Amino acid sequence: MQAYLFVHFKEKSTVDGEQVYFALSQDGLKWEQVNGGNPVLWSRKGDCGVRDHTIVRTKQGKFYIISTDLSLAGCFESKYKGDWGNISRYGSKQLVLWGSDDLVHWSEQRMLELGDDQFGCLWAPDVFYDSEQDDYVLHWSSSHASNQFGNKAIYYTRTKDFTAFDKPKLLYRKEDSGVIDSAIYKADGRFYCFLKSEANPTGVILLKSDTLTGSYTQIEAFNTEMAKLGSSAYEAPTAYQLPDGRWCLMIDFFGVRGEGQGYVPFIAEDINSGKFIRSDESFSFPYRFKHGTVLSITMDEYSRIHAAFPNHE
Repeated sequence: MQAYLFVHFKEKSTVDGEQVYFALSQDGLKWEQVNGGNPVLWSRKGDCGVRDHTIVRTKQGKFYIISTDLSLAGCFESKYKGDWGNISRYGSKQLVLWGSDDLVHWSEQRMLELGDDQFGCLWAPDVFYDSEQDDYVLHWSSSHASNQFGNKAIYYTRTKDFTAFDKPKLLYRKEDSGVIDSAIYKADGRFYCFLKSEANPTGVILLKSDTLTGSYTQIEAFNTEMAKLGSSAYEAPTAYQLPDGRWCLMIDFFGVRGEGQGYVPFIAEDINSGKFIRSDESFSFPYRFKHGTVLSITMDEYSRIHAAFPNHE
């Protein structure tokens, strides 16, 4: 029997929100907090805040959490002068990484210098294992000097050990708008990429391709379902398969301030159909999670996390 680990941050106006939180589920539907709803890891470097977490299990049995280096609570008004343009040009120059052998004991925080002066920012990392090349594709969204730090695009690097990384390359650029928050999955021999599009349409989109770093095209049926939401204020897609094989897509609603923000769930019988239907009634959450990633874990790992990070009243 499998379980699930959700690595995420919280929507808060204080610096403790932009840290690493864990949540657990035995069925992918009913979620529970751990550690009393408090952070499991704290950032002590860079902006001293982290967002947009991804987690990966390697073939060697190690785990890595990789995050955006950014603290709005601590730095937005001071370091970035209250301007998102300053963040995308001058902030988030490195990604943040922690490693573990057991999901409980984590290494010292490490800063990943993947970009150079040509990159304006490195946001929302995600990782895909490429079985054909037996390595890991780490992808993220960035502004870049190639278009005068205008619309963001998706870039990637390859690594075998999360220590040495190839020079970054362009993975996907949308010609009529910026894109951020890439999440890539493989099903039925094809590759599927969820993104946040900043225009045409605005909101989350779904692409597919026959190759991991090849040409991606939009799945229009997905756009049709998203249009039914009546709002484009969604971002940070992350997906996983439920025990019965259905796909669950979580997308982060940011259309209100404060407690109303966070992930809402959508279900599809298969990812290729693009027909993800909002399914709030099937899910329960202890609070509204913000941008993160779901990892399938064993029941032994589930119990180990529970024991290490208990919920004290």
